[in-house]
Amino acid sequence: MTSTDADTEVLDALAVAFPAADRDAEHQLRARLAQDADREGLLDVSYRTVDSPFGLLLLAASPEGLVRVAFEREGHDAVLAQLASSISPRILRSPRRTDVVARQLEEYFAGRRRHFDVPVDLQLVRGFRRAVISHLREIAYGATESYATVARAAGNPAAVRAVGSACSHNPVPVVVPCHRVVRSDGTVGQYLGGTEAKAALLAMEAAA
Repeated sequence: MTSTDADTEVLDALAVAFPAADRDAEHQLRARLAQDADREGLLDVSYRTVDSPFGLLLLAASPEGLVRVAFEREGHDAVLAQLASSISPRILRSPRRTDVVARQLEEYFAGRRRHFDVPVDLQLVRGFRRAVISHLREIAYGATESYATVARAAGNPAAVRAVGSACSHNPVPVVVPCHRVVRSDGTVGQYLGGTEAKAALLAMEAAA
């Protein structure tokens, strides 16, 4: 059983034990559980969901930084299972470690922020994909680069398709802006959050 499963069982039991009016006790217990786990070095990944123009976003963070941003269409339960397998089963729902990025995302979607200033943990990507993802943060707000341009910047001009694959596996979209990578003909190309979301992000930035 993962920590996520155990967390769910505890909360299910609380929902039975406490009426809706006493749900504050549930939230307080959740926060205390996460705080105690973090203090004891037992919380490897904390996560929360936040609203966005594209539905709920899952934010997950390790002690090193933001490790995952997931769109609702990816299936948050599946993403959490992948994190438990790839990083650690010691996962708890908690706003700890994600308060800053949650606030900055709200500012970004409201048009009040152009750059994210949060630590990012790229342990889920390696090799050439990591070189691509690392370069993406250099693409300025409102600008775009082609897949071919990114391939050259990442050190392998022939790896255009590999750049597309790296962008489609970007673990921290929006914060690390893979949506700013487009096809050479100017069309948006594929996106983890869907082509409509990618087009909307590009339009928002272009209009600022």
